[in-house]
Amino acid sequence: MDKSWMHSDRRSKAYEFGVEAFLNFAVENLLTTTHIRCPCVKCVNLKLFGVGIIRDHVYFNGIDQSYKNWTFHGEPWEATTNASRNVEEDDGHSRYSFVSEEIDMDDNDFGDFGSDPYEFANVIGDGDQPVYPGCRKYTKLSALVKLYNLKAKHGMSDVCFTELLILQGDLLPEGNTIPTSMYEAKKTLCALGLSYEKMHACPNDCILYRKEYEDSTNCPTCGISRWKEGKDSILKEGVPAKVVWYFPPIPRFKRMFQSHETAKSLTWHAARKSIDGQMSHPADFPSWKLLDDKWPEFGNEPRNLRLALSSDGFNPHSSLSSRYSCWPVILVTHNLPPWLCMKRKFMMLTLLISGPKQPGNDIDVYLEPLIDDLKSLWVGIRGVYDAHNGEYFTLRAALMWTINDFPAYGNLSGCVVKGYKACPICGDDTPSHRLKNGHKICYIGHRKWLPINHLYRRQRAAFNGKPEYGIPPEPLPEKKCCIWLKMVTEFVGRRNQYSLISSIGNTFL
Repeated sequence: MDKSWMHSDRRSKAYEFGVEAFLNFAVENLLTTTHIRCPCVKCVNLKLFGVGIIRDHVYFNGIDQSYKNWTFHGEPWEATTNASRNVEEDDGHSRYSFVSEEIDMDDNDFGDFGSDPYEFANVIGDGDQPVYPGCRKYTKLSALVKLYNLKAKHGMSDVCFTELLILQGDLLPEGNTIPTSMYEAKKTLCALGLSYEKMHACPNDCILYRKEYEDSTNCPTCGISRWKEGKDSILKEGVPAKVVWYFPPIPRFKRMFQSHETAKSLTWHAARKSIDGQMSHPADFPSWKLLDDKWPEFGNEPRNLRLALSSDGFNPHSSLSSRYSCWPVILVTHNLPPWLCMKRKFMMLTLLISGPKQPGNDIDVYLEPLIDDLKSLWVGIRGVYDAHNGEYFTLRAALMWTINDFPAYGNLSGCVVKGYKACPICGDDTPSHRLKNGHKICYIGHRKWLPINHLYRRQRAAFNGKPEYGIPPEPLPEKKCCIWLKMVTEFVGRRNQYSLISSIGNTFL
């Protein structure tokens, strides 16, 4: 279809005939009953109206001239020309790596993108379009992201940023795609924005002010105020004493499937050729196969996600004298090929817990919203669009592993990782000994795993002065774990939690 009328004068006959031809084409390919997306420069396909209102908008505001592939009005988005794809690719993923590596913007400026795959296709088109004809280094989207990073880094006002965009457009050759205002830049970048939640928390790590505690002003466990204290111990009402950042994973998983290449890579594990005797991917793990056997309806869908959770604390200020702790909680998707799953853009930050002290065993309080989302993912999220297969499906996910060091393992799982019975495998049979002079507990008995006739088993002086003829202990039985878990009752807050863990530890450990 001829689209040259889009650059014509709005008062000309060519523009009038072009508008009518466009509207007729859109009505013929109508996806909804009465409304279609408005392509004017103000709505930029973000709002839906009737044909009459769209005709008025296109005349009064003008049509968005960058909208060259009418993906929202019947043209297939896969038909985007490949001639302008000049950005180098790395297995189909590095083209858009700047989004995760360069973007550092405030999500308050952008709303949640939604679930319409055609909106995401428009963003992909901006990622393929060069910033000016013949440019091989930057696309429209990558250039705009870098400019916005400069705005955020140097505290540039919206007015200043608009003037910078205008100057940049004048400096570049004709036909460049740089927006001419901050408003247009936000319209382009709004699809990159994903929602997050700032949750108020008790400074003593007792509760999150959500659900039944959303309107509370004091912690029901320790009684401390929700609000921050100012000078002279005056409460600053409305200013939380502690904030936790939560980044919901479900919209991000939906976004992953809206990328054609990423959606294809998420099923790589099912299409690969497995080599007997070699463990080249988590799909070869016994735990992966066990999940497929116990829940075949889950394993038969290769798009269902297998997740691992990782968390650990660090000091972001790189100073030992600074009392500050930051605990990120990250989800890793192991459906991806080995060369992609550990890349930064596929490691999903879900929680950021920061404060003057680490959460310790109270980290389970902060994990509540993530656990709720993981439960929803296990049941299934309907209406997820798969750009690779061009269809909607029900997405499910399972949390299969945790990746952390031994102390963090104790915080996340609730297991005892210190003291006389610190081994989660041996339990009551943990061989331990307290050093008389060092006043520390050391763990002995590793010779049990040696062959029964090994030389080290009979040596005394090199070890603890005793021979070792024992056999390795068996891992903790599943039934015994279930019995222990049944004794755990619901609790709220730090005090009840410590008393409960103490009672369980005294009884069984």
